[in-house]
Amino acid sequence: MAIRRASMAGAPERRAPADGTTHLLRASLKPKLYRDVEIDSMASLAALAEAITGAFEFDFDHAYGFYSTLTGRYHDSPEKFELFADIEGGDSDADSVQETAVSKAFSKAGKKMLFLFDYGDEWRFTVELIKLGEKMPGTRYPRLVGTSGDAPEQYPDMDED
Repeated sequence: MAIRRASMAGAPERRAPADGTTHLLRASLKPKLYRDVEIDSMASLAALAEAITGAFEFDFDHAYGFYSTLTGRYHDSPEKFELFADIEGGDSDADSVQETAVSKAFSKAGKKMLFLFDYGDEWRFTVELIKLGEKMPGTRYPRLVGTSGDAPEQYPDMDED
């Protein structure tokens, strides 16, 4: 999925009907290392996961989940959405990322969740809903609307001296 870049200027603050809204979310690896992504509010968490990984120029090639517990034992989160829930025969007590809308998981400004990408390397993104907006005619979502910091390498070279 290609993520489009856009300007933040003129982004509306008011609420609109759910089918005409967007969610502006900040995905952070560190306080000054983040990407702001605007996505259709009715898009799935799977689409959001792909948009976040694309914004950091990561390959979208690993399992992932969204968890309401930001630190520590994320598996004990009261709210959790995992790709494993969508895999036939998958073992998960979480809700689906493919069937859950962004608007359900991120219902109000300030809501934060842990986006865990690649359970082996454990890329831990804090995702926060910054604000709701309105869809703009002729605009394709998701789109990248802000960045801070250089994205790390997903697979850094391991020197074997």
